[in-house]
Amino acid sequence: MAKVTIDNIVVEVEAGSTILDAARKGGIDIPTLCYLKEANEIGACRVCQVEVQGARSLAAACVMPVFDGMVVSTTSKKVRAARRATVELILSSHNRDCLTCSANGNCELQVIANEMGIREVPFEGANDFGIVDTSSPSIVRDQSKCVLCGRCVNVCKKQQGASILDFTDRGISTKVSPHLNKGMNEVPCIYCGQCVNVCPTAALREKEDIDKVWAALENPDLHVVVQAAPAVRAALGEEFGMAVGTRVTGKMVTALKRLGFAKVFDTNFAADLTIMEEANELIDRMKNGGKLPMMTSCSPGWVRFCEFNYPEFLPNLSSCKSPMSMFGAILKSYYAEKANIDAKKIFSVAVMPCTSKKSEAERAELATNGLKDVDAVLTTRELAKMLKQAGVKFTALPDSTFDQDLLGEYSGGGVIFGATGGVMEAALRTAADVISNSDVAEVEYKAVRGLEGIKEAEVDFAGTKIKAAVVHGTANAAKLLDKIKTGEAKYDFIEVMACSGGCVNGGGQPRISAETRATTDVREARAAALYEEDSALKVRKSHKNTQIKKLYDDYLQKPNSHKAHDLLHTKYEAKESYPL
Repeated sequence: MAKVTIDNIVVEVEAGSTILDAARKGGIDIPTLCYLKEANEIGACRVCQVEVQGARSLAAACVMPVFDGMVVSTTSKKVRAARRATVELILSSHNRDCLTCSANGNCELQVIANEMGIREVPFEGANDFGIVDTSSPSIVRDQSKCVLCGRCVNVCKKQQGASILDFTDRGISTKVSPHLNKGMNEVPCIYCGQCVNVCPTAALREKEDIDKVWAALENPDLHVVVQAAPAVRAALGEEFGMAVGTRVTGKMVTALKRLGFAKVFDTNFAADLTIMEEANELIDRMKNGGKLPMMTSCSPGWVRFCEFNYPEFLPNLSSCKSPMSMFGAILKSYYAEKANIDAKKIFSVAVMPCTSKKSEAERAELATNGLKDVDAVLTTRELAKMLKQAGVKFTALPDSTFDQDLLGEYSGGGVIFGATGGVMEAALRTAADVISNSDVAEVEYKAVRGLEGIKEAEVDFAGTKIKAAVVHGTANAAKLLDKIKTGEAKYDFIEVMACSGGCVNGGGQPRISAETRATTDVREARAAALYEEDSALKVRKSHKNTQIKKLYDDYLQKPNSHKAHDLLHTKYEAKESYPL
């Protein structure tokens, strides 16, 4: 242990801790910009400078290790002047259109500048305001807002294993961009949006569908319906000042109805449908010598990662569409027939925690009778913006329930899809009953829960053993796939989520500052909200959803039937170029 005196406060921390660690333990706030716990600890921006007694120069608190007896000042005249000059220099090359910026009110640079009392910028730096890359369907890159913090670079490299972004050029010309300054659609980007989540400004943001959805809602010739993914309810409240992980299911439904959607459905219904198809596909593969291990295909970022980097594993992917796309297909077939609505007049909107879902909606493989399964995708952040535009006072809304005619019912198995391990657990609940031909009492498979990068579980259903793995973050997925290639690991079923923690931490979820991330694991808090809803439901197994049963009885006949394959399944091919 080491005793450190910071601003006359004595703090005891483990040797090897940084000054920033010690300051936070002592309740002392040191501003940071480039720092991101366990991802970007490089001391590049110099905003966190402090004065160490006896040192000849100021030190970056986020990387400077403490020693016993160290004396630090975080508020001396020298420190205040250096920090202010550093931020002024950053602002000199920054596009300061704060009032119209998408990060206004949620920009870490804006917060720091305000706290330092900066009202004028005495320098005028160089900036290329012309570099705005809108080439992808999911992510917009605006170089004029970039502060060269490197967060996106290291999250993409370390957490996602994609290395799409990096520093290019040198000196005053330095930029963060894809290789050779190419467009985001010209590189093997998986559009997971983790770079967007950690960007302190608006240099990276989602491509918005808000105007497209407003136009549809205002078109009297369209029947506009919406589905909301399970992870959205665990995070939407954060956009309105509610605590991280607050579950707002009822308020979310009321809010969507206030916007004017004809029907408000829950993607959980289609999650239950996915389990029906996926669990039976797994059983068929195991019984009839199909390609194993079977891997989930719900996460579009993971699917793209596999297409670009591990095409030899594409036959292992489940042929099931994601719940979002399954729901879209059912809306424009079964629902259209039952409601007597021309499918061409149904405009299907999906509210997702994921930026990659925008690219999924554009895939040619995901269409029903020539119509796109999903017409527009809103992230959780975009839905919050729409509600604010409409003047909806979210926290004051009463609770209401999803529309439950035909497609509204859902089980706890559907709810937990939003957390890493949730798809696996829901599938095991159904597989257990199908394989053993009984109603298995055990519904919680906690071995597949939690935030360990790679989790393993072996279950035995009436003599049939299933060896399963759960992995989140595509860098972890690459490690697992490499072990399978070498024969080091062998499984029957693997759940893969592109984002760390699963959909609860998707690239379209509310932005969380680096300071909050240092003390709160948002993945854990949001997942807890989903498990809470799961445990409160009477029906916790997907195959016990009565509306799912009726869908098969009236329309699909049985899981993996010819009609089910036409509507609910697809195929994937190796990518030689980078479409979308």
